[in-house]
Amino acid sequence: MDLDCFIIHLARARDRAAQVAATQSALPLRCHIMPATDGQSMTDAEARAYTPGAQRPRYPFDLRPSEVATFHSHRACWQRIVDDGLTAALIIEDDLEIDTQVFLPALALACANARDGDFVRFPIKAREDTGDTLAREDGIRLSRHDAVALGMVAQLVTKGAARKLLAASQTFDRPVDTFLQMTWVHGARILTAWPTGIDEVSARLGGSLISRKEGLAAKLRREALRPLYRRRIAAMARRYPNG
Repeated sequence: MDLDCFIIHLARARDRAAQVAATQSALPLRCHIMPATDGQSMTDAEARAYTPGAQRPRYPFDLRPSEVATFHSHRACWQRIVDDGLTAALIIEDDLEIDTQVFLPALALACANARDGDFVRFPIKAREDTGDTLAREDGIRLSRHDAVALGMVAQLVTKGAARKLLAASQTFDRPVDTFLQMTWVHGARILTAWPTGIDEVSARLGGSLISRKEGLAAKLRREALRPLYRRRIAAMARRYPNG
């Protein structure tokens, strides 16, 4: 398959190096390790890109440095797609286990049917409604959903989508997967392939690098505000259909 793959990897996450190597060996793609932005050593410009309250509906939580850094890591991949003049690229995280017997047909289906300006998600769980089926082959479905689910573990990003996402995220106020839900802001069409053959194995590799430690009051506040925010996003998605 003639496609570049960017694996986002934080250099100090040494426990994940073997998994990255295994992923590179498993995928018949041109794989490149993309250095992840480190939340512990961001530049002033990177930190200032986070501007709370910039978009509506307002995101009700403060971002941790690791979440800001994750957004920059994805932006670096989008920029690489544009700078290298790639038609599209696969962007994946460094803590994935991939069943290529399922994933490669899913990726092929996406490549065959995505148009420039599309962003195709390969989630680890099916969290969206049935949506509109755009293509189906060998039990794998490519679909469009107005309400986009969360998660950024693996995605096929076309050059047109990369341009749109970059233009809309020079500053940002929420995590990258939550930003992706706001199709009315960035203008990329978001598609989802399922099943994907992808599993996230961070627990086996030392745990999540962006996990949150909170007190009881903060947890209760988050549990109260999260469903309100989800309802607002869903209302906007109904008002501005995806693609």
